[in-house]
Amino acid sequence: MPDTITLNDAQLEAVTTTEGYVRVIAGAGSGKTRALSHRFAYLAEELGILPSNILCVTFTNKAAGEMRQRIHQLTGDNDTGLVNTFHGFCVSVLQEDANVVSYPRSFLVLDNADIDAMLQTIYDERGLTLRDMTFSKARDMIEVMKIFKRPTYYKDMIGLSAELLHEKYVQAEAVEDIIFYGYLYQEKKCFALDYNDLIKFTLHIFALDERVKLKWQKRLEYIMIDEFQDIDSLQYELMEVLCAYHGNLFVVGDPDQTIYTWRGANVKYLLDFDKRFVGTKTIFLNENYRSTPQVVEVANSLISKNTMRLDKRLTAQRPDGLRPVCHHAKTAHDEAEWIASQIECLAAEGVDYRDIAILYRAHYVTREVEEALARHEIPCAIYSGAHFFERREVKDVLSYLRMVAYHDDLSFARIVNTPKRNIGERRMRFLQEEALRCNSSLYDALCVNLDHELFEGTGARQFVELIETYTSQAHDLRISELLAKLLDESGYERALRTEGSQERLDNLAELRQAIYEYETTCGEEASLEGYLTHVAFFSNLDVDLGARKVRLMTVHAAKGLEFGQVFLCGMNEGIFPARKTRTIEAMEEERRIAFVAMTRAQDQLYLSCADGTNLDGSVRYPSRFVLDIEPELLSFTEPLQDALVKQARADIRTRSRRLSHALERPALEVGDQVRHAVFGCGTIVDMDAERGAYSILFEGFETARTLSWRAKLEPLSKPNAS
Repeated sequence: MPDTITLNDAQLEAVTTTEGYVRVIAGAGSGKTRALSHRFAYLAEELGILPSNILCVTFTNKAAGEMRQRIHQLTGDNDTGLVNTFHGFCVSVLQEDANVVSYPRSFLVLDNADIDAMLQTIYDERGLTLRDMTFSKARDMIEVMKIFKRPTYYKDMIGLSAELLHEKYVQAEAVEDIIFYGYLYQEKKCFALDYNDLIKFTLHIFALDERVKLKWQKRLEYIMIDEFQDIDSLQYELMEVLCAYHGNLFVVGDPDQTIYTWRGANVKYLLDFDKRFVGTKTIFLNENYRSTPQVVEVANSLISKNTMRLDKRLTAQRPDGLRPVCHHAKTAHDEAEWIASQIECLAAEGVDYRDIAILYRAHYVTREVEEALARHEIPCAIYSGAHFFERREVKDVLSYLRMVAYHDDLSFARIVNTPKRNIGERRMRFLQEEALRCNSSLYDALCVNLDHELFEGTGARQFVELIETYTSQAHDLRISELLAKLLDESGYERALRTEGSQERLDNLAELRQAIYEYETTCGEEASLEGYLTHVAFFSNLDVDLGARKVRLMTVHAAKGLEFGQVFLCGMNEGIFPARKTRTIEAMEEERRIAFVAMTRAQDQLYLSCADGTNLDGSVRYPSRFVLDIEPELLSFTEPLQDALVKQARADIRTRSRRLSHALERPALEVGDQVRHAVFGCGTIVDMDAERGAYSILFEGFETARTLSWRAKLEPLSKPNAS
């Protein structure tokens, strides 16, 4: 029998309330995983429910594994029922019942590598290149098509033969249609399903076959769902179907930790749960066992400024600690130095490096911090991201600078075909053989063989001309000027913009700032070779001290983790909250992200910000999330100047006035015919959910017009549901 003595009253109530609809609002550090695992054990051990009749849904395979382990420890039984992700559960359904839609039970579940292999086949067959669409964009496009633009696509996959799907594919003309129907054909041909398909197919099977649906409804006597604030519309629909027979649904979540709306999560599913399921019992887990009262009060003060939430306050159960520290620095460099010095002090007091985490909103802000840690010889490890100077785009650009300075083989091999210059493996093998024969560098081998027929139709000559031009000019140009010219004339920055990766572009902007700071520091002594040596120190620093490393990670990567000491850096407007925050709803999510970050801290929390300018040129002010917190709850290293606070609040008011409410997705879809009072009749050719806009090609117009979802449009016809 599970030990329930160690549970608090609210946890015990959650465990023993087994019948009907139960909503548990579990604050950060309140022991929700403990309650979930004990509830499973209570159902199985105390009530005698068969584990195979209990479904427990988590959002990651890792969380599912940890849950199974906890249940096993409580029950001693290896049968832990259906503890799985939504997608994992759907695989179980399809392995039993895929025959309903004439799919084999041995279907293939695709990963990203499989999808890329399919895309490569499509690109080769139809003569597409990455200029038409990168693989990353193609994967995103396919997902958007399946979820939003063509949500009934699965009817084609199920109802059409491979031959008919192939016909749609070969007849497609637009790049999006070619890729989309080519992908559906590839899936059909090998009976493969991706993650989006798993839930769609399961729901479709339940809609087609009442017998199969009832079988699963009857089997699942008790359903428990963890992290319910992260649920999306399809998962919600599946949950509604599954619980309809027994009516035993137990959900756990925290509206204040909804940080995945970009992935389809909707906080309203948790907030309005009691409206959808009449008779819902709501239990609050507000006792925080993770953090000191001082950390908890800061987090409470911050999140209370949100309006789209349930009114609750975390109550700390640990003894008093120190007030969270807030530091405002003159520069980002000084901010990073302060963080490094604080970590040195903590280490001197006996704090293990692995118990320290530095959290941030976006990867690009880590450059100064990484450099500071390196200068202080503090070992660190970056989670969910490479060290700044190890990031692909940064290494690429540094290789261009190295190529100008040294003409070395490593740099040559990295960038000669980046961006694409049609210098592939065959031509590289030729250059390697020539370099070996002549005892020369790869670059020299290329220079000598520019007129060789092998390099006709390539960008080899343009590449050599670029390198030669700036090798001769390198000593006459500032490093920052040289970088700008190389990025422009090589086509590298243009290729990144075509790829559409804002994070990579942000990293390039941060590299420019790093070079500018180096030039400012060194003055006339700044040289290209000197800077490359300077960078090599940071990129080659050996800090391999096993697991004893400070952790650096984004807040999203830190969700579900906890650390004794947490540094939350870059707390500036335009960084955190992110500069692209355009709606009131998005701003509330940014505040929730900050709340998640702060509640990772067990013993001490450090907030830091700095003066300066953002990547868009705007002045950096302290974040509204710092100013949201009651000042007496923080220990400031130096009081924020009244003038600065006044300027910051004025800037925040200006930014806030630009925020609008997020638009509900309209009923109109891509392909719909519409009439506009001025422009006349047209067809919706695209939709931009982020901007809340249609792209409409009107009759008599050569190019499309971008109109707000609020625009007055008269629908004329709907596209065929296929």
